[in-house]
This record gives sequence, structure tokens and C-alpha cells, in this order.
Amino acid sequence: MCKGLAALPATCLKSAKDMKHRLGFLLQKPDSYAHSSSHGKKEKVAPAQRVGHEDVQQWADCLENLIHHNIGLAAFRAFLKSEYSEENIEFWASCEEYKKTKSPAELGPRARKIYEEFISEQATREVNLDSCTREVTSRNVLEPTLSCFDEAQRKIFILMEKDSYRRFLKSHFYLDLVSPSATTCGTESHKSTMSSTLTCTSPLVPQYA
Repeated sequence: MCKGLAALPATCLKSAKDMKHRLGFLLQKPDSYAHSSSHGKKEKVAPAQRVGHEDVQQWADCLENLIHHNIGLAAFRAFLKSEYSEENIEFWASCEEYKKTKSPAELGPRARKIYEEFISEQATREVNLDSCTREVTSRNVLEPTLSCFDEAQRKIFILMEKDSYRRFLKSHFYLDLVSPSATTCGTESHKSTMSSTLTCTSPLVPQYA
């Protein structure tokens, strides 16, 4: 146990434990995404990472900053899953992985998998695309290239940016990370002590000056 920990109020200790638990949860990718991996294998849980206060604040600047940060993407996924609408971010992430395909022989099978899961009329997790974009994408999949999902991915990104991203910034999934956990302790001295405590108890917790 860290020096000075015993002097902290019970509310501080509980807040620190809650933050550690929450960040640990956010780093875990949902099983649904793991099973939709292009390799068909369940992905391993990401290792412990640090997230700085500045990084968290930058997530509010634009959706791109959020979903191109590992922990930000995990937090956004968790939020969408709580709303039962994670298909949009899963489609976006699948497209990102698809564009990393190196073998031309793998383009067809991977493109069809994404199409059948997210775009076709019988898709298990159909995303909300206009008929024109859906038709163009359907034709692209017949002769797949690395860019065949670009327009559909762009449309879903815009949809998330205008809708779910704004709700995410007002949700506890974001606010609990952007606000120092020590706000429940009441004094500036407690904030300083809490920062030291969190450094010792969890490598996942953001560090504040």
C-alpha cells in the first residue's frame, strides 16, 4: 500500500478503485468484435496502458481523435454497446482492418464477410446506409479493392459524428475519465494526495498535475 494511503477518506479510496475498475473494463474489447476479426480468432485483451488527461480532453475535439486512440475507441465501444448500437463502430473498425489486407487473394473473402455482416439486407448487424451508397458498395464487393468500403465507411463516420459521438461526450463513459476522480474528496490537498495514490495503485489511471 502506498505511503499516505491510510490518511485518505473512504470516499477517495472508493473513487480510486472505481476508476481502476472502469479503465480496466474499457480496455477489454467486446466478444462480438473479437469473433468478427478477419482472421476468425478471438483477439487478446489489450495490455494495460496509460491515458493522460490531455489525451482525454483531445477526444472532445473531434471523433477522429477519439477512435484513433486505443482507450478512446474502447470507451466509445462500451458506450455504444450500452445503447445497443455498436454496429456502426464495429463496421468502421472492420473497414480499418480490411484496408490493412496485404494479400490480394484475401480481399474477396474479407470483403464478402464485411458485406454480409453489415451491409446486405440479411446482415446480422446492418448499418444505416442510404440506398445509393449501399448499391455502390454492393457493386464494389464484386471486384474488391482496398478502397471498396471507403464511401460506406465515410457515411457511417459522419453518422456517428453527428449523433452518438455527441451523446458520448455527455455520458459518464467520457465524463468519468475527463474529470479527476478526486473531486469527491473536497479539497486541493486531497487531490494532490489522490494523484500520488493512483500512481501507485494502478498504471491505467490518468495522471494529473
